[in-house]
Amino acid sequence: MSMRLSTRIAIAVGVLVPLLVLASGWLLVRLVANDLHAQADAHLRERAAAMAQDARNLLRVTAADRSAAAEQAKEKRLFTSALDVGIRLIGPDGTVTGGPQPGPSFTLPADARRPVTVRDGQRSWRVLSVPVVAKRPAATGTLWIFSPDTASQSQIQLVRRRVVMVALLGAPLAAAVTWLAATAAVRPLRRLQRRAAGLDPGTSAVRLDHEPSRVVEVDDLALTLRTVLSRYDEQAARTAEALATARSFSAAASHELRTPLMSMRINLDVLGGHPGLDPAERAEIVADLSREHARLLGLLVMLRALAQGDLVEADAFGPVDLAEVVESAAAALRGSRPGTALTVRSGPGLLVHGWEPGLRSAVDNLIVNALTHGGGAVDVTVRAGDEGRGPGDVAGPFVVLTVDDDGPGVPPESRQRVFQRFQRGPDSPGSGLGLTLVAQQIALHRGTIRILDRPAGTGRAARGARFEVRLPLAVTGRPDSGLPSRRDWLTAEAATGTGAGPGMGTVPGQAPQGFHKDRS
Repeated sequence: MSMRLSTRIAIAVGVLVPLLVLASGWLLVRLVANDLHAQADAHLRERAAAMAQDARNLLRVTAADRSAAAEQAKEKRLFTSALDVGIRLIGPDGTVTGGPQPGPSFTLPADARRPVTVRDGQRSWRVLSVPVVAKRPAATGTLWIFSPDTASQSQIQLVRRRVVMVALLGAPLAAAVTWLAATAAVRPLRRLQRRAAGLDPGTSAVRLDHEPSRVVEVDDLALTLRTVLSRYDEQAARTAEALATARSFSAAASHELRTPLMSMRINLDVLGGHPGLDPAERAEIVADLSREHARLLGLLVMLRALAQGDLVEADAFGPVDLAEVVESAAAALRGSRPGTALTVRSGPGLLVHGWEPGLRSAVDNLIVNALTHGGGAVDVTVRAGDEGRGPGDVAGPFVVLTVDDDGPGVPPESRQRVFQRFQRGPDSPGSGLGLTLVAQQIALHRGTIRILDRPAGTGRAARGARFEVRLPLAVTGRPDSGLPSRRDWLTAEAATGTGAGPGMGTVPGQAPQGFHKDRS
């Protein structure tokens, strides 16, 4: 059964308050009883001290067999000193009693040298026994002193009744006051509930507007709700990006694969329809099929890599030694392309905060691009940057990766366009996505890339192109800047590079690709 928090608190207090009052009352009754008994016991001891001598004198007279008049005189003195208590002197020759006390048939306790409470029917008594010893002649006896306990019991009963009355009256009063206080206390929580109930992340971008209520729990709950909604927005955005990436992957694959698939279908029809085809023509058609197959495979691999880059999460990033990545990529290419003139120069301690598969893909494509279009030797260098920075360059310490080839170079007017999707030369065997993938990964790693003329070397003139990549150096204690809030390398209709650094401007009439900072 659902119940308001204020009602729950009121019921809890209404139950707990009587219990606390009863527990406190029980303790109070015990304390009052102890105090009353202490007063009665002090009075008994005072009377016992006052009667001790008269009790000894009475025992002495009784033991000496003196006259009845003398014995009566001693009894009278004993009763006079007893005042308001009852006494019972038990000696060797009989018992002397006087004052209020239990009946003769009442069995006295075995030991009452300390005051105890006894009951005789409906009445209760405080009893104290005092040994009495007389000399000349020798006689021993026991003096019992009785004090009615009626007044103490009446006071204790009165306290009990008042405690019960307070508990019964306090329960509804405490519940009502607590309900009013709890209702006022949870008012900020109800306001927060009404504001949160009006939010619908699926239909509106409006988020929780909470003013500090100075109630720690309510403000903490509002902060938690904001965090949950923010994470929902992030996941919804990532889901939308994933769906857009999947659609774009499907559209791009369908568009780009149509031509090579149709070409392969024509070639297969020719082979199937002409069994007696000239061997030279057959070999040419098979070679064409092999090239188209390789192109298809490369295109699918590149599209998959671009999709992975668009969807990679920040937790996939960590410290990566860029020199080791370059050395590993170079070793793999030398193994797959024996005789390749590939030189690598690197230094130690060149760590970047990166995604190793993405960096490896970028390095592989840069080197393959240089080997494919350079036509000769390729030089790769990894070093710490020490030159000046330009507008839009990476901040802080950085690592420089350069890939030099000795090909015809890249004309300045084409240095932006080569990073667009499906931009490939007429004789290029690639998919037109290799440099787009490079630009994507450099952008994900907060770096810059630019194309330059290869500088002149020792004994030779400048010839070829230089691809220069700058990546932030991983510095201990410096927080990671995180990933872009949006990546659209596969979904954007046009790609123009990172848009950061010299040589990476925007192509007129086309939308820039890369990050969209500060965009929700």
